[in-house]
Amino acid sequence: MKLFDTHTHLNADEFAGKEDIYIENAAQAGVKAMAVVGFDRPTIQKTLELSQSYAQVISVVGCHPTESLTYDQNFEKDLHHWLELPRVFMLGEIGLDYHWDTAPRDVQMKVFRRQIAIAKEHQIPITIHNREATEDVYRILKEEGVPDAGGIMHSFGEGPEIAKRFLDLGMHLSFSGVVTFKKTVEVREAAKIVPLDHLLIETDAPYLAPVPKRGKMNEPAYVRYVAELLASLREMSLEDFATQTYQNACKLFSWAPEESLDA
Repeated sequence: MKLFDTHTHLNADEFAGKEDIYIENAAQAGVKAMAVVGFDRPTIQKTLELSQSYAQVISVVGCHPTESLTYDQNFEKDLHHWLELPRVFMLGEIGLDYHWDTAPRDVQMKVFRRQIAIAKEHQIPITIHNREATEDVYRILKEEGVPDAGGIMHSFGEGPEIAKRFLDLGMHLSFSGVVTFKKTVEVREAAKIVPLDHLLIETDAPYLAPVPKRGKMNEPAYVRYVAELLASLREMSLEDFATQTYQNACKLFSWAPEESLDA
C-alpha cells in the first residue's frame, strides 16, 4: 500500500532531531511520500534540508497569510530561486487567514494574488490555506485563475456546496484529520462528492491529529487514519483508495517516486 501525505510540517520544532523516527513510523504505516510545507524563511530552509536528505520528502515553499507582513522584494527574489530547485514541487501554503489576523486583510490579499502569479510564471501548482475567509479566497482564485498546474484546498473543512465551487475552479480537495471528528458531518458529506481524481489526503502534522489519536501530537503516519475513514465513506477498499490518492498526488506534484536526490 502507498499513501501520500500531501501536507505536513515535519519541519516544525516538535519534530526537530527526531525526523528519522517519524519518517520510519510513516513508512511502517504505508506512507511512501510526504510534502513538507515551509511557510516562512526558517521553515522553508528546514523543508529544503529535509527533501535533500530523504528521498520520500518533497518541498513546498511560500509565504503563509499570517506572515504576509514579512513578504518583500527580498523574499520574492528568494521565492523565485526556491521554486527552481529540483526538490520543490509546489508553492504554498498561501491564502487568507481571518482567524489570527496577524496581517491586514488587504496585505494578505495582495500577497496571495502575487504568489498566484508567481506560481503561474513557474508553472507550478499551489496549496491554499483558508481560515474563516472562504468567500474572499474563492473570489481571488476565480479572479486570478487557478494555475494550469492546478492546486489544493488544504485541509478542506467545508460542506458539499462550497466543495463544488472550488472543484469548479479546477482545485483538488485535500482532507485532514478534521474529516474524522465527530462534529464535522458536512466535511464528510463533501468528501463523498469529490471526483475521485481530485481527492487527496494529508495530516497537517503536528496539528489536527485524527480520531483515534485526537488530542495527541499528529505525525505523518496518522494519514492512514484519514485514508481509512475516507475509504469507508467512499465504499472502497483501503488499498484501492490509497492507490488512487497516491497517484493523484504524484500527478499533481509532477513528481515521479523514483526520482533520486541527485535529480
